[in-house]
Amino acid sequence: MPLTADRAKPAVPFGGQYRLVDFVLSNLVNAGFLKICVLTQYKSHSLDRHITTTWRMSNLLGNYVTPVPAQQRLGPRWFTGSADAIFQSLNLVYDEQPDYIVVFGADHVYRMNPRQMVDQHIESGVGCTVAGIRVPREEATAFGVIDTDAGGRRISRFLEKPADPPGVPDDPSVAYASMGNYVFTTSTLIDILRADAEDPTSVHDMGGNIIPAMVAKGDADVYDFANNQVPGATERDQGYWRDVGTLDSYYDAHMDLVSLNPIFNLYNRKWPILTSPPQLAPAKFVLDGRATESIVSAGSIVTGKVHNSVLSAGTMVAEGAEVIDSVIMHNVRIGKGAVVRRAILDKNVVIPDGVKLGVDLDHDRQHYRVTDSGIVVLGKGQRVLG
Repeated sequence: MPLTADRAKPAVPFGGQYRLVDFVLSNLVNAGFLKICVLTQYKSHSLDRHITTTWRMSNLLGNYVTPVPAQQRLGPRWFTGSADAIFQSLNLVYDEQPDYIVVFGADHVYRMNPRQMVDQHIESGVGCTVAGIRVPREEATAFGVIDTDAGGRRISRFLEKPADPPGVPDDPSVAYASMGNYVFTTSTLIDILRADAEDPTSVHDMGGNIIPAMVAKGDADVYDFANNQVPGATERDQGYWRDVGTLDSYYDAHMDLVSLNPIFNLYNRKWPILTSPPQLAPAKFVLDGRATESIVSAGSIVTGKVHNSVLSAGTMVAEGAEVIDSVIMHNVRIGKGAVVRRAILDKNVVIPDGVKLGVDLDHDRQHYRVTDSGIVVLGKGQRVLG
């Protein structure tokens, strides 16, 4: 909040022209997985519209990316968890009859070739494979953590935010954090979902119920994300993965994009992050307008000064205005002489002439959302005091 006040998290804009869902869909499509269902529920209109207008695959070849809303197929209830969402959508599985099913989260920023994970899964013969990323043990307390046997692949325990995360066999200083990405053998997934649906104590969550049940059966392996090879990746950005689940982590990921030597490379043409940018004129800089160390999207007109910031499509920065260290979303208007520092402004916000944001945080806290690290955040179309 407030970026999710009017949209599902995977529909939150990112990087000037993308939505968070574009990252997982690009990874799947680049790897050749071309029959994709996006299971949606709350505040899904923005996400549904983006998918249906952007992700158009070849009908002739039977490929598709399609949103699938909760439809109450099994009674008068919505999805009660991520596992229940798949269970209530098994008609899609029966229609396609795949041998394997890839289940990925839709709200992380990363590059990955899931084909390599699927290949390991098929070779191993297990029912489930979980993608794990190596993180320092002291940071792993914020994640679901994977503990393996001495061989380093078979999962022996799946721990939710443990106080003392177990280390990886070949490096005790790091732990495997679950990325929320799974590969299943279809028959195994169907059986475990049916059993979970009949368990009155379950909350029907993939990470909380399904994976621990697979681990208890001794039928789950870890896939080490460090081994994943993406075409065009550099040594610096290989293994990059960010859970942008907080305002501060969302902001920090953007600040990386505009840094002199970003970790995550948006410009890898061999594994592109795909989307459909708006049909707008190119960005324009007029009078003394300039932007340094910034991303400026189509349709923007900059007459003021922009530094170390991301400007999404249709942003207007008026004469004498300053935008510094900020993330600006679509169609924001920043008036003459206004100052915006260390801020996230959602779509359609209008900053009146001369107004200052991020300069006096005590004042800003009285009227707007300010994070613990001092980022001022305004929601979509939020009124700004003149």
